[in-house]
Amino acid sequence: MKYTHHNNELTMNDINKTVFLKGFVRKKRDLGNLVFVDLRDSEGLTQLAFDADNPLKAQAEKLKTESVIEVGGHVRERSSKNPNLHTGDIEIDVDTLHVLSLAKQSPMLIQDDTDALEDTRLKYRYLDLRRPYLQNILKTRHKITATIRDFLNSQNFYDIETPYLTRSTPEGARDYVVPSRNYPGNFYALPQSPQIFKQLLMVGGFEKYYQIARCFRDEDLRADRQPEFTQIDIEMAFVSEDDVMRLSEGMIKALLKKIKGIELKTPFPRLTYQEALKHYGTDKPDTRFAMKLITLNDIFKKTDFKVFKTVLDKGGLIKGLPIKNGAKLYSRKNIDQLTKDVAKYGAKGLAFFKMQDHTLSGPVTKFMSEAELTMFKSITKLEEGDMMLVVADKANTTNAALAYLRNRIAKEQGLIDDNEFDFTWVTDWPMFEYNEEEDRYQALHHPFTKVHDQDKDRIKDAPSDVLAYGYDLVAQGQELGGGSLRIHELTMQNDVFTVLGMDETAIRQQFGFFVDALQYGTPPHGGIAFGLDRLVMILTGTKNMRDVIAFPKTASAHCLLSDAPGEVSDEQLKALGLKRRE
Repeated sequence: MKYTHHNNELTMNDINKTVFLKGFVRKKRDLGNLVFVDLRDSEGLTQLAFDADNPLKAQAEKLKTESVIEVGGHVRERSSKNPNLHTGDIEIDVDTLHVLSLAKQSPMLIQDDTDALEDTRLKYRYLDLRRPYLQNILKTRHKITATIRDFLNSQNFYDIETPYLTRSTPEGARDYVVPSRNYPGNFYALPQSPQIFKQLLMVGGFEKYYQIARCFRDEDLRADRQPEFTQIDIEMAFVSEDDVMRLSEGMIKALLKKIKGIELKTPFPRLTYQEALKHYGTDKPDTRFAMKLITLNDIFKKTDFKVFKTVLDKGGLIKGLPIKNGAKLYSRKNIDQLTKDVAKYGAKGLAFFKMQDHTLSGPVTKFMSEAELTMFKSITKLEEGDMMLVVADKANTTNAALAYLRNRIAKEQGLIDDNEFDFTWVTDWPMFEYNEEEDRYQALHHPFTKVHDQDKDRIKDAPSDVLAYGYDLVAQGQELGGGSLRIHELTMQNDVFTVLGMDETAIRQQFGFFVDALQYGTPPHGGIAFGLDRLVMILTGTKNMRDVIAFPKTASAHCLLSDAPGEVSDEQLKALGLKRRE
């Protein structure tokens, strides 16, 4: 089949050339004595023209939208040009036309502004993928992965694959498990990450590893989460935190230059974990706008206001969110709605203070002394017309509620520039967090994170106070990547496992092969993993992770295209040593 050009190439410089094109029929316009057809391929559009005396006009009139055709003809200047189209100055006077594949009526409009429901788009994903919007996103994804590979290859990293079929280990989320036919009653697990294997590569003497790795987690989904996802996995031996951060910044800088034409300044700003919570209420702060949270505990430590007093007596946290001109922008009705909304985060109420006519007002002010009012004004620095929203509760609840309000109000007020990139490091993470529901400690990053040198002798005695060499790269209020220095000493690893509630039997059962490896000489090492899907979302400006994956699942982990998951036959179950439960 002859194919001389893609449908985005021809211009006035090609007038009178004989060309052969292929693609999908995007649109047909029958003007009676003239038929126009828009021909689309993966690169763009070209207009085909069938004049009144063209013997192919009758065939063109019968063309079905989305049918695949090939045409031959010569390039001529359009009488009515389209300045919004690269090929808008020309059209093809067609003299050969072959229908390669006839299409039936499409269940959805194949265009960027399609009105199809998402379920329809996912069921007919192969049609949805014809839309230029999705094609451009997936082409950008290709450019991103190619740039990453080029950068890491230039830094002498090795691209090494790790297993998909491994054993189940407790890493935070549920594993997807795969029954074994050769070992009835036993199961493989799909990896939540290549964490253990990339560390074993360091034990094996490979000092620089990377992988564009497929990962699997059986957990509840949302707009930016899928059951199978891709991460840029990096590990290095004999490195410090600064080494990993510098490499990461170089990779992100190369990406922004290649994909967006933006020259980023490095090094990126850094916040400790505690600073992020203090000023933003979250370990994923959006720093594209100000609106830092203000701690108010000192103001109310002698308060007579019962709600605040009760919170402080229980070791809670009182914090405020300052809103510029908020006194005018938010009525009592608006505040009542915000109060209902923060209840989702466990907040039992939402107090407010307004600065109007140079006087501080709000329901709580009648319980405040003159000294407290003066201190409030001094600490918050509210100006005329400003407002402050205040939450008093357990620290986690207060921070979560105000972090939500901060992002929501910034969006409502148009304070966020989606074309601005705010890469920020969050460092010095606590090694453990206490799960009150399960009455046990959990690793805040993962159980292989190295603790600070000054804390290594306190792991078992004071786990709440132990800090780790953990670091996250945050952008646009999302965690883009997370990493750490790793434990390379067996004693420290066993101490961490003990705090997590694992006895020697459990350690051997879950991680025996790993702890064995630590006894044969392990170089100090560290690394980081970036969420490729989330990175593509940020660089393409989409808010939905399903837009950046060719064949995604729904929010309930269902593939509408293939109808997976599905049942298997009794014969398959029998071969696996399994029986269907009634």
